[in-house]
Amino acid sequence: MKKLLLLFFTLHFSLLISVGQTFDNLPTPVTEEKVIDNTPDSIAKALMNRPAPGSTRQGANPVLFLIGNSTMRNGTMGNGSNGQWGWGFYANKYFDGRKISVENQALGGMSTRNFYTDLWPAVREALKPGDWVIVSIGHNDHADFFDAKRARGVIDGVAEDTMIVGYNLRKQVPDTVYSYGHYLRCYIREIRQAGANPILMSLTPRDAYDQKGLIVRKPQTQWAAYVAATEGVPFVDLNEISGAKLDGFSHWKEQYHFHGDHIHTSAYGAELNARSAAEGIYYSSNPQLKPLQAMMVNVELPAYGQGREAGKPMVFITGDSTVKNKDKDADGMWGWGSQAGIIFDPLKITWENVAMAGRSTRSYIREGRWERVYNALQPGDFVLLQFGHNDICPINDVKERGVIPGTADTCHVYQMEKEGRYELVYSFGWYLKKMIDDTREKGATPILLSLTPRNEWPGGRIERRNDSYGKWYREVVEQTGVAFVDVHNISADFLDKKFASKDEAKSKQKASKYFNNDHTHTSLIGAQMNARSVARGLRDIHSPLAEYLKK
Repeated sequence: MKKLLLLFFTLHFSLLISVGQTFDNLPTPVTEEKVIDNTPDSIAKALMNRPAPGSTRQGANPVLFLIGNSTMRNGTMGNGSNGQWGWGFYANKYFDGRKISVENQALGGMSTRNFYTDLWPAVREALKPGDWVIVSIGHNDHADFFDAKRARGVIDGVAEDTMIVGYNLRKQVPDTVYSYGHYLRCYIREIRQAGANPILMSLTPRDAYDQKGLIVRKPQTQWAAYVAATEGVPFVDLNEISGAKLDGFSHWKEQYHFHGDHIHTSAYGAELNARSAAEGIYYSSNPQLKPLQAMMVNVELPAYGQGREAGKPMVFITGDSTVKNKDKDADGMWGWGSQAGIIFDPLKITWENVAMAGRSTRSYIREGRWERVYNALQPGDFVLLQFGHNDICPINDVKERGVIPGTADTCHVYQMEKEGRYELVYSFGWYLKKMIDDTREKGATPILLSLTPRNEWPGGRIERRNDSYGKWYREVVEQTGVAFVDVHNISADFLDKKFASKDEAKSKQKASKYFNNDHTHTSLIGAQMNARSVARGLRDIHSPLAEYLKK
């Protein structure tokens, strides 16, 4: 049997930390290998990495068991080392760990049939009264019945009186195959016999469109819904909940929710499905789910925009410490977003500075900050996107904020120093394009801002980073048509006009009153300068947001 080998190249962490990450010393990404599931060796490895059934139980608390395939738990290790995640990886964030533990017992390659025969007995033995079991499985059910490699196929539909008898070459024994509905009924019966609570859930959607341009809905949905109705079991239509979300996305966005093929999800897709599953349970009117709903958390969408005023659009200001800093001491460090009040007219528009010091495009998104912007957006709003100072940093150090230089739609798996977790990292331009696309999806207007200049004066003129960040911003503009305010050069022109000279040290010293603590962070007047550069740039490009500026 072919064994799955995850190959790792040496990551030069010490070099990255000592000299910083330049454009050509990116760490070598983890080699992505295709996972071969449901072979004896891969099952053996996966069984060692799945929790022993019931081992997560805390005292007398119930356990929520997840039964599924690779869309729920992907890969031999199940940790995203191949760039694919199953939604079970993120399911626990929606349940209060003090009340219930979530145990992902799914395994790639499984069907309702071979999970039931091979893996279900151990889970069944671990069940206790009050436990919960989500059964969401079926992607692999339309397959050969008795072949030597997998022997996992089932009969389509829900009929109880159909069967096929044959010889199972994989197990080398006579075997009988039943319908999809039959196996679901077996799970339900045995869950109830243990005093536990079954939930049937339809499958995750695939990256496939029908003739109407909508995500294809799987036929197993109707079969599972029928069995749930006839057996009196709660049913959550995950296929429809997630499918409807994907239908509302651009094709570009829909596709990055998958990775490697058209069925397995990236972290974005896995998180979307985990939230959809949680929403399906939490908002269900089925009274059987009330005890489980009482143990759920984090289901309501997190959002900024608490200061929104009726009848006014809102502008969200995103970025790093050059946009939002301590912003309180007269002689301290200030981000220009704190000075938005000197450029925007509060009678016409409201604004919220949601930037965060130390963040890059990648870390701003990964930490959920962008999600809060996205959830708050309404038609007519504006989003100012200004990142760059922290993006070309080490990719896998403890800050986990570095990106791949450039704007290509590329990504690689990297292993992080912190806790050894894996992350699919994209390019600087890709993250910007994601935020631009998300903003437009909500009917709001994205505006890209170039990063603020630094107090560096090579040759007596202020540093311009037009061959790196400037180039990438313009490539994103070309690729997306997004409005662009070149704050970098507007502020740099202002500083050059005031302080440029043949004496580099003298220019830097004179300009230092616009900066504080180092060459990047601004003083109060430096923040005000950059805010005015934003206003000037908006007027120069005739942005609709310019209508909301002070006269």
